[in-house]
Amino acid sequence: MSNPFSLEGKVALVTGANTGLGQGIAVALAEAGADVAVAGFVPPTETEAIIKKLGRKFVNINANLITIEPVGRIVAEAVAGLGRVDILVNNAGMIRRQDALEFSEKDWDDVMNVNIKSAFFLSQAAGRQFVKQGGGKIINIASMLSFQGGIRVPSYTASKSGIAGITRLLANEWASKNINVNAIAPGYMATDNTAQLRADEQRSNEILGRIPAGRWGTPKDVGGTAVFLASSAADYLNGAIIPVDGGWLAR
Repeated sequence: MSNPFSLEGKVALVTGANTGLGQGIAVALAEAGADVAVAGFVPPTETEAIIKKLGRKFVNINANLITIEPVGRIVAEAVAGLGRVDILVNNAGMIRRQDALEFSEKDWDDVMNVNIKSAFFLSQAAGRQFVKQGGGKIINIASMLSFQGGIRVPSYTASKSGIAGITRLLANEWASKNINVNAIAPGYMATDNTAQLRADEQRSNEILGRIPAGRWGTPKDVGGTAVFLASSAADYLNGAIIPVDGGWLAR
């Protein structure tokens, strides 16, 4: 019986894969058999070395998602470099922290551009490619703040709530085209985005006290879910937002 979780012969495009969750997802997809293209403005040197060591093909695409350059060329470069694209992971994200009373328009725009605007238009470009190929998979990276309000992160909360919305919308429109659109909602992960929280002993302890698993998550914790959503095992999964949170929402 063939392995439904195998990604042999597939090509994945992952944004923001130089460190953290993006790196963990890109490596997991490569371990499952996919060749990988990554897009971002920080050179993914370590990610490239890991993936090439696995014997997979790798393409780096330089792109600044804050400025929202025409993102269609990112998909085009991935196709040019690796022949096709079967999987898009909209992972690139940023966060700005400030009280809502003081939050700046620039911090609003920068976060919204990276977290939601680029994700939609990359999905649009990938969707057009998938229609030509006969199908594909899109995995968006949502958040606990797709379900909750949070504090001091207004644009992050708005963008991640938006990710949940467009995941469902695109699933509704594209399921009949053999395009699966789903999302992963990571819990509190030990990444650069949570460095300030983890450095605040009181806040860190408060967070850990609510996580039944009793620890911060890691990029590897998210990688397996990404492989599942990218694989044929998830062919009948559409519009789902899967929490990978150590039980945070269950609490």
